[in-house]
Amino acid sequence: MDAMYDAAITPATPRALATEAVHAGREDLAALGLHAVPLDLSTTYPSYDARAEAARIDEFATTGAQPEGPPIYARLDNPTTARFETALARLEGTQSAVAFASGMAALTAVLLVRASMGLRHVVAVRPLYGCSDHLLTAGLLGTEVTWTDAAGIGDAIRPDTGLVMVETPANPTLAEVDIRAVAHACGSVPLLVDSTFATPVLQRPVEHGAQIVLHSATKYLGGHGDVLAGVVACDEEFAGKLRQVRFATGGVLHPLAGYLLLRGLSTLPVRMRAASTSAAELARRLSVDPRIARVHYPEIGGAMVAFEVYGDPHDVIAAVRLITPAVSLGSVDTLIQHPASISHRIVDEGDRRSAGVSDRLLRMSVGLEDVEDLWRDLTEALSARPGRRAAGNGVRERHSAGR
Repeated sequence: MDAMYDAAITPATPRALATEAVHAGREDLAALGLHAVPLDLSTTYPSYDARAEAARIDEFATTGAQPEGPPIYARLDNPTTARFETALARLEGTQSAVAFASGMAALTAVLLVRASMGLRHVVAVRPLYGCSDHLLTAGLLGTEVTWTDAAGIGDAIRPDTGLVMVETPANPTLAEVDIRAVAHACGSVPLLVDSTFATPVLQRPVEHGAQIVLHSATKYLGGHGDVLAGVVACDEEFAGKLRQVRFATGGVLHPLAGYLLLRGLSTLPVRMRAASTSAAELARRLSVDPRIARVHYPEIGGAMVAFEVYGDPHDVIAAVRLITPAVSLGSVDTLIQHPASISHRIVDEGDRRSAGVSDRLLRMSVGLEDVEDLWRDLTEALSARPGRRAAGNGVRERHSAGR
């Protein structure tokens, strides 16, 4: 999808988020004689003008801008994926968005761009998703991280700080930070907000001063547990650098995933609001349940609930029947997992606990089932005797994988 196309389909007047979710990235379909979005699976595209191709490739190498005209090669651009990027940028209120093969590929690209400018230092607030924490802490990309709380961000910034990173609501405690206050503390250093749990339905970080918004699109943006993807929403200048990294490293999003994500966006507002209503009700019931020590639920709402049990959390995981014990989140069905065993296992135990990720914490991604059915399954699991397992729900410990 080239720049000329994007300019032509940008609406003249602002539209509601629910309308954008349905129509963004699709405005040209009627003129093409189509209703459903076309899926372009080509890896390469014919061209009989090598000089023109050379000029377009030179332009991309210089600016990272999407080449005008027909696509050249799938690692550089894909029309179906570009439609998703256009739609997501409009939902987040940014100039551009760049999609990747996973959320971690997206974060890696951001870090590589900043490191290429000699800005390898990152200031970050825990908790983050376990693999994000690990990527920063392990220095796998040559980055150095200073961990702090939101109040300490300003003091932690150095001349070589290239990025401040927060996740709000945070994985898995659902802790929230004041994005506007954090953005002010960052000064000229870009603020990256991982907004995976919130989605554009609940918050748009750029409206509060963030420059970069990260999503594990595998979660709510896809919404059905059948696509792996990541996306960064940002201004066009930074997007150009991200495209260059994506082209060089190969972390491209498959066009089928782009197709599924665009379809997922069309129902995102409806899914988020329905799941959030059930999640809020479950959080309310859990908060007065004598078997529960503490409930975590964000002030902005959402479909995620975390709670700490007095009993053994592994017994709860083993006993659910309707709810699926699995990593990840944001699907139409309800999932539950034990962060200390799975999503945050790779984080040092002391760092986990200091960030509020206790060994008794369970994290639940509420889906679209009837809330009474979910509560019945959950309350029976909370009362289950040790060793009681639902058929096929064997539990095994593993390192961090999905969120």
